[in-house]
Amino acid sequence: MSDEEIVAFLEEERIVTCGSIGKDGWPHLMPLWYVVRDGDIWAWTFAKSQKVKNLKRDSRASIQVEAGDSYDQLRGVMMKTNVELINDIDQVFELGLEIMGRYAGGELGEAGRDAVEAQAAKRVAMHFVPVETATWDHRKLGGVY
Repeated sequence: MSDEEIVAFLEEERIVTCGSIGKDGWPHLMPLWYVVRDGDIWAWTFAKSQKVKNLKRDSRASIQVEAGDSYDQLRGVMMKTNVELINDIDQVFELGLEIMGRYAGGELGEAGRDAVEAQAAKRVAMHFVPVETATWDHRKLGGVY
C-alpha cells in the first residue's frame, strides 16, 4: 500500500490490535479503539492496564489493523512501533473526545463530554510512533497467488 492508501485504510477500519511484551517475554495482545493523527495511530487505555505496565518496561509494541473475509480480500497494516505514553490530563481528555467522537459517530453532547472527562483521569494516551511498516492488499493480486 502507498502512504495514502495506508492512511485511508487506517481511517476506514475500527480496531487495532496492540502487542506489547509481557514481563515473561510473551506477547500480550489487546484490541483498541483508535484515531489517526498525521498518519500515526493514537489510542487511550487505563493507566493500570497490563499493556501500560508492559510499555513502561519496554516501549516497543507491534500493532496491526486488518480487514477481509476471504483470502482474495485480505489487507492490512502491521507496524513495529515505539509507544509514547502521555499522562497529561488535558491531552488524554482531548484524545478521549476524539476517539469517542469517532466511535459515537459525531458530537458527544454534554453527557458524553462529562463521561470522557471522568475516564480521562484514569487513562493514558498512547502514541504509536512507527519504526517499520508492512502492508498487504490481496485485492491487488488479481487472483494470482
